[in-house]
Amino acid sequence: MSEPAHEPTTPGIGVVLAGGAARGAYQVGVLEHIVERVADDLGYEVPLDILCGTSVGAMNACMMAAHADQPRGRVAHMSAVWTGLKINELLRPAAQSMFDFARGLVGRGTSILETGALLDPAPLAGLLSRAIPFERIDAHLRAGRIQAVTVSATQLTSGRSVVFVQRRRAHPIPWPESHQVLPRAVRLRAVHTLASSALPLLFPAVCIDGRYYSDGGLLQNIPLSPARRLGARALIIINPKHAPTAPVQRAGGEPHRMPAEAPPSALFLLGKTLNALLVDRIDNELDRFEKINAILDAGTRIHGPTFNEALNRELGYDANAGLQRIEVVHVRSSLNIPILAAEYVRHPKFHVPGVLGRMMKHVANGENISDADLLSYVLFDGEFAGRLIEIGRMDAQAHHERLCGLVDSAVKRHREAE
Repeated sequence: MSEPAHEPTTPGIGVVLAGGAARGAYQVGVLEHIVERVADDLGYEVPLDILCGTSVGAMNACMMAAHADQPRGRVAHMSAVWTGLKINELLRPAAQSMFDFARGLVGRGTSILETGALLDPAPLAGLLSRAIPFERIDAHLRAGRIQAVTVSATQLTSGRSVVFVQRRRAHPIPWPESHQVLPRAVRLRAVHTLASSALPLLFPAVCIDGRYYSDGGLLQNIPLSPARRLGARALIIINPKHAPTAPVQRAGGEPHRMPAEAPPSALFLLGKTLNALLVDRIDNELDRFEKINAILDAGTRIHGPTFNEALNRELGYDANAGLQRIEVVHVRSSLNIPILAAEYVRHPKFHVPGVLGRMMKHVANGENISDADLLSYVLFDGEFAGRLIEIGRMDAQAHHERLCGLVDSAVKRHREAE
């Protein structure tokens, strides 16, 4: 991709989309509120310049990027894709893969990487190809409608997070390789998104250029670092994971004693394993941002508006690098999606034919309803997706003033700098 003759500055608004498999429908509702309600109140379309996603967040980010010429229509397209999902079409148990998977576990036959996992990836690959015209991302980047798109995956042999980056500017990606994160300049295609979405045990690892990749959430479930390094100075983080609540306390301050538990089933353990693998450290990252912002604000009050630039120069950073003030709005689910998933599957009207449906009913009816984690990852059902989209809209409305303030500040700062 050739370097544009004139490289314009941008508001630097980054959208960070976390992983979460079927929970990703929640992100559509939040995005819908931003491109419609926030835009209406501000009186202009919201310029979402940098799109960064992991796992299902990568799929949503690429859908946003591929339809960047339709600021509002792209979210309507995403909503149609999600609400049109059918579980029995997308999740297809592969008997041969299950057999090979079991043989691999005991050291017989070919490796698990070569044989796959419990589900056939072909339906998901087909959905990605139909829903996302990836070649249009190239055109929208050239036109300047977006500035960068990233997809995070986990390289299995090295154990490092690899960020597949496609950006408008042709010169080198602006961050060094590290022991933890490896940036790779690519033209994003379905294979990158499929690799980022390959949940361990459920979907097989994906081979790209001779290397195997799995779900990006193993190391970078919320891709803050790519957005920041690509120039985002305002971040909208959309996270379908429900904030944990404190243990119930009795009047005298004693923790409420939970009833005795039944032995966990294999499906219960699989759900908990996925939760543990897809851990995020968002609270630590946000705390770090707040501390840096506080330091820069205090320095500016004491030493004037040139403090930030002078500090970075003293620290040896180039212009526009180093410590920068970053505004953040973090929208996360106000409701516990695993509980909602279990309630939905337990309803008599829910029906999925075959072994998959029986397994889902077993999980919903046989486990503690508050711990139906596996269901919430695999419930790719159009009606349930519609409910999550509505929750996303509701949660975004609760953050409406902050979202408007973040976007407007970024746009005004951009206009002043031009």
